[in-house]
Formats: sequence, structure tokens, C-alpha cells
Amino acid sequence: MSLIGAHVSVAGGLWKAIERGESLGCEAIQIFTKNQLQWLAPPVSESVASRFMAAWGRSTIKKVVAHASYLLNLASETEKREKSIAALAEEIARCEALGIEDLVLHPGSHLGRGLEYGREQAAEGLARALERTAGMRTRVLLETMSGQGYSVGSTIEDLAWILERVGDPSRVGVCLDTCHLFGGGYELRGRSSYDRFVRAVEKHIGLGNVGCWHLNDSTAEMGSHIDRHQHLGEGFIGLELFSRIVTDPRWEETPCLLETPKGLPGDSGNLALLRKLRGR
Repeated sequence: MSLIGAHVSVAGGLWKAIERGESLGCEAIQIFTKNQLQWLAPPVSESVASRFMAAWGRSTIKKVVAHASYLLNLASETEKREKSIAALAEEIARCEALGIEDLVLHPGSHLGRGLEYGREQAAEGLARALERTAGMRTRVLLETMSGQGYSVGSTIEDLAWILERVGDPSRVGVCLDTCHLFGGGYELRGRSSYDRFVRAVEKHIGLGNVGCWHLNDSTAEMGSHIDRHQHLGEGFIGLELFSRIVTDPRWEETPCLLETPKGLPGDSGNLALLRKLRGR
């Protein structure tokens, strides 16, 4: 079965995320390993790492995925790009210390310089961050984007182009976000559309390189290039897609993580709906 879960807070200590995930009945969770609105953070201490991994080991949560800071922009230029490369390397090291195998990353924004330029910058920047963390196991998952503004990575082909130019394929993969894909123009509703999309992922990325799904409905219509998440079944995507994903054997043991709004019905309501769609 797919692993159902949500993004949870680490307020009060990284290990608190495990407790919050368990209280929601999560099988997988996503966290920030640091304040996602700040560039710098102290390294993960041995005591914090031990406490986190001990809590995880005692829990029923099978996988933890981390999300990189929204400040990072590998597709930009000059000083901010250099800061982003250094910060990504630091986030990879934090995940390594915590035993987290996958780190989700937005590919970045080309800031008007053009998609080709942005892809090249993102690929080269990612390769440099991975070189700085050579020998570590943590994999960077490039997240599909909606195409809003100057964002890079709104198509499967764009992500494949970037991944192909990274030296070590074992260190990279993708995160498929349903709201972003839908906003970017992918029709995901209906069996034939869903199967067509999965075939495209298999062809260009490889199903084994899908590290996780973000399950979000959309407040905007298909192809809008708007990134605005909605509770499952309350947006333009509807429930059918989410039922297909969580019951698809191709996503066995793949984290399927909510990033839906925290207002009612909240994570507990959306998770209950996913369990019902999955059958248990």
C-alpha cells in the first residue's frame, strides 16, 4: 500500500514531529528540519539526532521526508544562488544526520532570464550541492511546479532534463504534487488521463525515481499556473484522482503526503478520507 501522511510541525523539537504524526495516524510524514524562512541554522547535534531517531524507531511511522527551505533558488544568479547551493548542502547534511533519505526541493525561479537558462542553473547548482555532500545517502527530490511566475520544473520533461545532468542518479528523484501538476496543465482526472500521465513519468523519469507524492486539491482550474492548495474533493481536481493514487500498486510504500490547508476539516479529516479511499 501507499504510505499515507501529512506535513507536520517540528515546534518544540524535531522529535515532536514523530509524536504529532503518530497522533494523526500517519504512516509517513514530511517535516522541515530547520526554520524554513531562515538561511542559517546550527548543525543537528548528536543528542537531537539520537532523540529524533529513537522516537522514530519506537513509532509506527515508516518514512520521514524533509522539505527544503522555500528561500533556496538554484535557478537564479549571483549571491543568492551561491547561498542556495551552500544551504542545500547543509540541508542534505541535516537529513543525513537524522537518517532521512529524501529531501524535497523546489527547482527554483529563473527570474525572467528564460526557462533554458533556469534549467541549466538548477542542474549545475544541484550537481555542486551533491558534490559537496559526496558519500551521503540523502536523495534530493525535485518537486513538480505549477508554472506560476518564472518557476522552473512545471513539466516532467523539464525535471528529467535537470536530473539527466546530475552526476549521480542515485542521489536524485522527483516529488509529484497533484495541485502543481494540475495547475501546470496536466489533466489527471479520469482513468485514461491518469494512466497517460503515469506512462509519461515512467518514460521520462522512471517510476522508481518517484520519491513521494504531495496530495492536494486545487482552488484553480487546470492550466491556470496557480499554486493554491485545497482540501481533497473540495477543488477542481475532485476525489477520483486521489483514490487512484493511494490504491495504485505502482506506488507501494511511496509516501503520499498532504499539504492541504490546516483549517477544517484539517489533516485529520483529509487523512480519514484518504484511508476511506484506500480501503483502510
